[in-house]
Amino acid sequence: MATESYNVLLYYLYTPIEDPGAFVEDQQVLCESLGLRGRILVAAEGLNGTVSGLIADCESYMRSMRGDSRFSEMAFKVDAATEHAFPKLSVKLRPEVVSLGLGEEDFFPREATGAYLEPAEWREMMERDDVVVLDARNNYEWELGRFAGAVLPDIDSFRELPTWVRHHREELEGKKILTYCTGGIRCEKFSGFLKREGFEEVYQLHGGIVNYGKDRTVRGERFEGKCYVFDERIGVEVNEVDRTVVGQCLLCGVSCDRYLNCAWSPCNAQYFCCEACEREATGYCSPVCHEARIIGFSVRSTEG
Repeated sequence: MATESYNVLLYYLYTPIEDPGAFVEDQQVLCESLGLRGRILVAAEGLNGTVSGLIADCESYMRSMRGDSRFSEMAFKVDAATEHAFPKLSVKLRPEVVSLGLGEEDFFPREATGAYLEPAEWREMMERDDVVVLDARNNYEWELGRFAGAVLPDIDSFRELPTWVRHHREELEGKKILTYCTGGIRCEKFSGFLKREGFEEVYQLHGGIVNYGKDRTVRGERFEGKCYVFDERIGVEVNEVDRTVVGQCLLCGVSCDRYLNCAWSPCNAQYFCCEACEREATGYCSPVCHEARIIGFSVRSTEG
């Protein structure tokens, strides 16, 4: 059995950064010196990151970040791993760490955000009849796993949530609104938007699905499937009480939580595929993509 000598860190914090460009350079140097890989987004409003590295190097990174007064309160979600979860390091400067596409209506989440619910409080609140649970993630995340009874807005991206809320206001009025996402950062902004729209009782799952799965009291109960993560693991277990698979193989319909990317690069669609269908279809999500790949190869061969 492989030794879990690596860690994967997931973290964020909304806090003012006066010179985010210089901070990007500092993060690049720090992570390279520690051999960390992953993705870090920096903006004037804060930081959002997920990195992997050897345990000692990850601990050094956390000590360094907490030694900075701006990030002393930042919470790190730590997973054990047998190897790096990322192929390389990317540190980028962004206008926002996550964007709802609000433009001039944008706001700083520390000035307006929904009330935090810890995992046990969240589980209890979900049982009420006067709540609506909103998933603030994307379709492909939802398809791998979600909370039982949650609503996934019919949208293509996080930036479309404000429009969806305004079109469904009547369905949400008078309800206690519970929002959740992977690690919590999207809900900081989304729940704040809901508050600014006039909804009175807005709550968010503190630390997101990842924190919920780590809580020894709830043990992931009422979460169906796996939690989608943005690294090479793709999905991580959450529910230790009654694990389920909610995805289905696109090609044969069997229960499946194996995500693949279509082998035809212009498509590159992410889809569920069991091992048998992967062998039979040779990695293509449909006969159309397979045929397009063959035709394209034949044309290039002829032109060459």
